[in-house]
Amino acid sequence: MTYYVTTPIYYVNDAPHLGHAYTTLAADVLARWHRRRGEDVWFLTGTDEHGQKILRTAEANGVGPKEWADRLVHESWQPLWEHLEIANDDFIRTTQQRHTDRVREFVQDLHDRGEIYKDSYEGPYCVDCEEFKLPGELLDGEGEYAGQKLCPIHKKPVELLKEENYFFRLSAYTDRLLAHYEANPGFIQPESARNEVVNFVRQGLQDLSISRSTFDWGVKVPWDEQHVIYVWIDALLNYATAVGYNENPAKFDSTFPADVHLVGKDILRFHAVIWPAMLLANGLPLPGRIAANGWLLVGGEKMSKSNLTGVKPQDLTAHFGVDAYRWYFLRAIAFGQDGSFSWEDFSARYTSELANDYGNLASRVTAMVGRYFDGELPAATADGEAERAVREGLARAVAEADRRIGEELDFQGGILAAFDFVKQVNGYLTEQQPWKVAKDPSAEGRARLATILYTAAESLRAVAVLLDPVMPETSGKLWESLGAEASLGALADQRIQDAAEWGRLPAGATVTKGAVLFPRLS
Repeated sequence: MTYYVTTPIYYVNDAPHLGHAYTTLAADVLARWHRRRGEDVWFLTGTDEHGQKILRTAEANGVGPKEWADRLVHESWQPLWEHLEIANDDFIRTTQQRHTDRVREFVQDLHDRGEIYKDSYEGPYCVDCEEFKLPGELLDGEGEYAGQKLCPIHKKPVELLKEENYFFRLSAYTDRLLAHYEANPGFIQPESARNEVVNFVRQGLQDLSISRSTFDWGVKVPWDEQHVIYVWIDALLNYATAVGYNENPAKFDSTFPADVHLVGKDILRFHAVIWPAMLLANGLPLPGRIAANGWLLVGGEKMSKSNLTGVKPQDLTAHFGVDAYRWYFLRAIAFGQDGSFSWEDFSARYTSELANDYGNLASRVTAMVGRYFDGELPAATADGEAERAVREGLARAVAEADRRIGEELDFQGGILAAFDFVKQVNGYLTEQQPWKVAKDPSAEGRARLATILYTAAESLRAVAVLLDPVMPETSGKLWESLGAEASLGALADQRIQDAAEWGRLPAGATVTKGAVLFPRLS
């Protein structure tokens, strides 16, 4: 079976910001990690291009919604994922026919099963959320919005809508969803998110309006083309349509359902309530888990374009580099929790952990092999307790990183395990003082020096494999400088288990002091 991981599909009402990139980076590292385990992986991302919000944005920019979506996808979204080295297997757009045809078939099937009926509805609607809100959720407006009710997420006035729509019998799935949550406690993560969803469902679910009739930018309801399918029903189905629902049975059966849906916590209910209910209604299996990341905060507020705290990822990569960007957000913020971002924190961590700990270790080791052994990696012939401790430290680091990232989605914990090993190797060099041992010309002295430098270089070989899912460019440079490409083959062919196998880097490998991995910040 395929390990299937997804991001949300993102609204194309504007260019992506750090929040979008954060979820996508987490999914990319998770997908790369499972590939490094030797598993068959399918990583899906894409864009959500229907709905009233997209229509209004396009109109405000003087173009049609499809033209607007094409522009944003080709000029902003896909280029950014390429820039950030996002290795997705597919990029789905909800305007693609492979998606829209299957959405119509899925909804028609629900209708034929008696899961959909027609009724009228009146209530407050947030266009930015594309969601009807419950009155109790709304905030009282102040200042320019005094006397109005606001969406609690976007802090904008909601609109009172009254339409005759088609409804999905969501209320019928209250007990089945609660039973699934209880039987599968890891289905929703983190626990705080699970508790929120369980409490929400326990209050009793209302049937869901799944069509709109006041605008026409969307997938037509197959039995009544005066209506378009509610954008969230349309969007959620991408996880099925992208892997062959009703089109490629072999692909679908080997891939669906997703092992992990990574989502922002503000869209958790759609994924943890509506999506599984839709699948239950259509007799399809439920995903393995739905993991909600927290918000990136700037000045204590959620990062978004609407509150003017949006930051372009390219602003940071231009200064710190792409690999440092990939590393920082997963290292600095515990996945599932809100986390604050600042240039000062990024700069401090870059200098301390990347440049001083990791980069300096690589520079020192490769330079000493060049200075003392003319760039030819010597054999380790004088092992002792210190080397045994390094080998044991590596085994612990690989096991912990694999468990935390591969199983627990604890990206921060996995990265810290790798960097704790980097610190251990730095400490090993400090204690063994190879620069002093090099002054001993005896055979014993040369053997000891060779063992120290081999141990450090082999440690770096393992770190390159371990950190490749997080920092692929850096790992590639280090791999090349250690001579591993010539002796062990491509880094892409290495497995996580290879990282823990001591002694893979052969004596005689040509070690070169390459470019500085993490240059000093200007």
